[in-house]
Amino acid sequence: MTPASVQLEPRPIQPLAAGKPGRYEDGRVVVDRADGDLGDRGAQRVGWVQTPHFEVGRQDQRIHVVHWLPVSRIDDDLTGLLTTELFDPGWVCGADAFERIFTGVVLSTFQEPLDGWELFYRNTLGRLLQGPSGLAGAGGSIDGYRPVYERAISLVAPGEILELGCCFGFLSLQLAARGDVRVLASDVSAGTVGLLDAVQPRLGTHVRTLVANAARVPLPDQCVDTVLAVHLLEHLDQDDCTAVFGQALRLARHRVVIAVPFEAERAVELGHVRTFDLESLAAAAGDLPSGWRGRISQYHGGWLVIDRI
Repeated sequence: MTPASVQLEPRPIQPLAAGKPGRYEDGRVVVDRADGDLGDRGAQRVGWVQTPHFEVGRQDQRIHVVHWLPVSRIDDDLTGLLTTELFDPGWVCGADAFERIFTGVVLSTFQEPLDGWELFYRNTLGRLLQGPSGLAGAGGSIDGYRPVYERAISLVAPGEILELGCCFGFLSLQLAARGDVRVLASDVSAGTVGLLDAVQPRLGTHVRTLVANAARVPLPDQCVDTVLAVHLLEHLDQDDCTAVFGQALRLARHRVVIAVPFEAERAVELGHVRTFDLESLAAAAGDLPSGWRGRISQYHGGWLVIDRI
């Protein structure tokens, strides 16, 4: 028996755990996919909040979310929808709650978890290829990082590539589709890496994966041609940023590509712990060791491209 005064850490998110059809639940959140269309929903429940795509309230000390999202909207624009409708207004807060609700929306779409994630990956990758959607309320997630990915891909020469902090692996998957690179996608989250491994056979793709902290990568020196850290540093404090720079330079034979978003305020719900501008990006890199040359530029955020001389 655990004393009432003791707060237990919530269990890690299990992205492939089966649950009840149309529902995801864990110790912190419950997410239900609503029956019917948006126009069919009734009056707002007492103590709950209605937004264009969600209802949110609290019961039994858990956050309850109901969503009205068609299968065509199960993609990475969930980031923007959740931020705009639930987190920016303050109805829900915290990176952990964000990740659990995000996972819950995907898993509540189909009875089989991998069916939901396959849909999520296919919709997102399709949107990345199709160009801007103009979807109202989408929050700009995919449309926002499409040009970032396009530039990152343009900076990669044929050869062996390591992406640090790959998250869902969309950039690595797009790179692998070029056919002239061999990609290793790395992330600290075993659950996220396991999800990428599980969904790849359904997508017909092949990206090698590695569970590793980007500040301590268990790979030999100069083992790849290019190292990518795209929208990773904003999740790290200065000590870890310094360590990531050191690892990237150690691992790369030829080039390191760093990209960061420029934000007026850090996106806490996305796990960002710091903001960047051109000056702070240069400061984070510090003095490059002998034999390397870097250049900083701005394009949908900040870029630091470091080449071995």
